[in-house]
Amino acid sequence: METKGITYLGIDGGGTRCRARIEDEDGRLLGEASSGPAATRIGLEKAWRSIMEATEAAAAKAGHTAVDFARIHAGIGLAGLDRRGAEAALKKMAHPFASVTFISDGLAACLGAHSGADGAIVVAGTGSVGVGLIDGREIRLAGYGFPVSDEGSGADIGLQVVRLALRAADRRSELTPLLSEVLGAFDHDPYQAVAWSEEARATDYAAFAPIVMRHADQGDPVGRRIVERAADAIGDLLDLFIARRLSLVGGLAEAITPWLTPDLRARLRRPDADAAAGALLLARGRLDLPKRAIDHEPASKHRV
Repeated sequence: METKGITYLGIDGGGTRCRARIEDEDGRLLGEASSGPAATRIGLEKAWRSIMEATEAAAAKAGHTAVDFARIHAGIGLAGLDRRGAEAALKKMAHPFASVTFISDGLAACLGAHSGADGAIVVAGTGSVGVGLIDGREIRLAGYGFPVSDEGSGADIGLQVVRLALRAADRRSELTPLLSEVLGAFDHDPYQAVAWSEEARATDYAAFAPIVMRHADQGDPVGRRIVERAADAIGDLLDLFIARRLSLVGGLAEAITPWLTPDLRARLRRPDADAAAGALLLARGRLDLPKRAIDHEPASKHRV
């Protein structure tokens, strides 16, 4: 019977989905799979279930069973890890792996984007955040969570368009094709939208972002204003980093890049790899866990 060797697991747990990737000691891909959201804001138990669902599906593709998990070293990047008590609670949870290292999904994305080297990213996805690495220190800007933060994110775009759709329903503003489509999602009933909002999460609002982007590209005036506002917010984060390596990543990155100013677009470089690859770097022990550094000077630039 063949004995399986040590393997490595990289997790990218975001607000929309969780991705798991398993590689062998030589870096060969053995299995990859996705599951539902894994952000801490949905609850740690739900987030962990998503992590395990994606891991088990990836392991099945790799020909692994639960017995083999004891030879897996895991790096887990998780959205909302900085929420008070989240990391400590996760570290107390029982797991089947040989070892586990938890980091934020933003840090995982930064490590992957620049192959562990110094650099910076801005994430434009369900949420938004700026993350930089310099001399083993992590610099984090914004990303405090929706709705108090995460300007320019998919969730923020969704929130703006739902608000404007309700204004249009009251005839307080023009009913554009975009706003008509959004209201149609609620059967053109504002109170249905209100009932939805009482339970809606960031991922629910972010589901409207592709609709907004599509209408903006087609010239809808409201869509254009929302996307321009989002691009300004993402641009402000990018502009806070003076970095040789600067990337825009996340589910909205490609769509929002054309809306950035030409000087910012010129500074961007294509990321080397994704957040799962960044989590794998830590799982392999090839990097020390960066130390957290926060700069409270609002006008400061971060040279990375």
